[in-house]
Amino acid sequence: MFVNPRNNIMRKLLFCLSLAGMIYSLPTLAQIDSIPENRLNEVILQSARIDIPLIEDYKTVHIITARTLQQWNITSTVQALERITGVDVRQRGLFGVQGDLQIRGGGFEQTLLLIDGIKLDDPQTGHHTLNFMIPLEIIERIEVIKGPSGRIFGQNAFTGAINFITKTSTQKSTMAEIELGNYNRRKISTKFERQGILFYGDFHTSDGYRYNSDFKIQDYFLKASVGHSKKVPIDFISMFSSKDFGANGFYATPEATDQYEETQASLIAFNSTISTQKWTLKPKLFWRKHQDIYLFVRDNPEIYRNLHISNKIGVALDTSFHSIIGSTGIGVNITKVFLASNNLGD
Repeated sequence: MFVNPRNNIMRKLLFCLSLAGMIYSLPTLAQIDSIPENRLNEVILQSARIDIPLIEDYKTVHIITARTLQQWNITSTVQALERITGVDVRQRGLFGVQGDLQIRGGGFEQTLLLIDGIKLDDPQTGHHTLNFMIPLEIIERIEVIKGPSGRIFGQNAFTGAINFITKTSTQKSTMAEIELGNYNRRKISTKFERQGILFYGDFHTSDGYRYNSDFKIQDYFLKASVGHSKKVPIDFISMFSSKDFGANGFYATPEATDQYEETQASLIAFNSTISTQKWTLKPKLFWRKHQDIYLFVRDNPEIYRNLHISNKIGVALDTSFHSIIGSTGIGVNITKVFLASNNLGD
């Protein structure tokens, strides 16, 4: 039998290469085993009636952290919402002057906005949802629930809910900024932090980039946290947002260039989280007020003028019971609405 010596040489060469590869990989595997584990902080969702870790939640939830917001290099909360897949923000004007918020093809009446679990829905219309301008500087993270699972929050969350979790001050700092831009745009903002107290305020104005597109925006936010080192922590939140703007072509027909609108939105709320070994109680008390003035012709209110004032007072209690078979949650939300309108009456 004739054996080709070239084949024997090839077999020996391949065997030597394989052996060398195995020997070379041994220290690499040892290095991999020696790499220390880097455990990430667990995220507990607040956009649910039961506080559960994100990894255990069955809902479609999108988390945007404050660090991500910084990396996006954006200037407003509205711009942040526009970057979230499935969220549609239909803006009119610049810098979030006016816009409608909706998720996955639903209307603005079917998308709920919350801050620290407190509902910001307007009893008059979902068109006013984004009149609460939540500053980027106070946001710890944004929790977005998409789909019908958001209905746990009520009739205003059929297509989803967006919950803004605000920061709790743990340091001492003071910040002030001034921005200047085209069309006489000016913005002054300040942020003040002390142990347990967070304050933010800004004043933003511009002459507008075209006829009757000027605006004046004011935003103020205050959060005071007490008792977080004790068994009954309490967070006090106060917000105020005011917008006066020329609404050139915003509503009616594009030819309606003299429209004008003023909105004011305010919130006062108390919330707490009381935990024992088996029970978690989350009581909330809030008062939300909104005012909207609309003029069809800015300099002639007698032609057409709408004035709506709404007050919403509510209490909410979410409870969770933890046992060996799992977690059981019950939520109760009671609200009273007062609406005064020159068209709708009281």
